[in-house]
Amino acid sequence: GVFPVKSSDPAFAYDRNPNSIKSQDLTYSLSLKPTYGTAHCMGGEVGVMLTGVALFNAFDAWGRDAGAWEVQDSCNGHPQNKGEYHYHTLSSCVVDTSVNTVIGFALDGFPITGPRVNKDNYLTTSDLDECHGIVSQVEFNNKKFISYHYVMTQDFPYSASCFKASAISPPGNHEVPKRP
Repeated sequence: GVFPVKSSDPAFAYDRNPNSIKSQDLTYSLSLKPTYGTAHCMGGEVGVMLTGVALFNAFDAWGRDAGAWEVQDSCNGHPQNKGEYHYHTLSSCVVDTSVNTVIGFALDGFPITGPRVNKDNYLTTSDLDECHGIVSQVEFNNKKFISYHYVMTQDFPYSASCFKASAISPPGNHEVPKRP
């Protein structure tokens, strides 16, 4: 995508994102064996995708549905105020969106998968628990195991909406961007 959004771009009328994408060097130290428990509140960053792209929650700086209100590029991402490129929704650039394939990890250590059950069947938010997750078989590094995991869906809130284990603080500075 082209960021910041230029005033000559028709998207400027909807989202004047003034941020540029900047190179980031972030390290995530996640639990290998998260302990499933009661729901915990979360901040803006939810996790990290296997591609290294940060995953933020479903809300923009004004508390609205970011997937509906913010301009995103062809991979469904954009930069925040520190230049960190991130997603709020399931990226169209993720090829395998199977509910069994790990595509990222939440900051509490639990896996994140896509919503596809089979060719014509996709999970939605109504199929998931209050934190947007389920327990089922997943595969990571050619190993299959049963785990609680969050599911990215096409409907709001798109990904984890609370944590089921204690989460780490996200690396870097993730202050809420100021809007013009």
